[in-house]
Amino acid sequence: MSKFNNDIHIQDLPDDEGNNATDFYDNFRTKLNSVEQFPSIYTFKFIVKAKNNVESEVKQVFTHDSTKFSEKESSGGKYKSITVETFVNNADDVIDYYKKVSKIESVIML
Repeated sequence: MSKFNNDIHIQDLPDDEGNNATDFYDNFRTKLNSVEQFPSIYTFKFIVKAKNNVESEVKQVFTHDSTKFSEKESSGGKYKSITVETFVNNADDVIDYYKKVSKIESVIML
């Protein structure tokens, strides 16, 4: 389990099928609304295997003009972290971004 924004814990996000996904996203939405103020610039963090070259796929998900990216390679060179800062109107925007990125193979979401 990864710690996010010091208050929200995110495990692997389920797909859109079944009640578990609905419950997860409802709970996540509630937590986001309790710790964030919207609209705002929101920070997303992802980890990818360096040799998979999926950074561009992740970046294509975020199209708002305010979006800023930063990348950092792990000390061993096996992984890359991608930090994305972008404007979101509400918790649903955050969830939508996570759902889109979750469809990209081998991306770890923090």
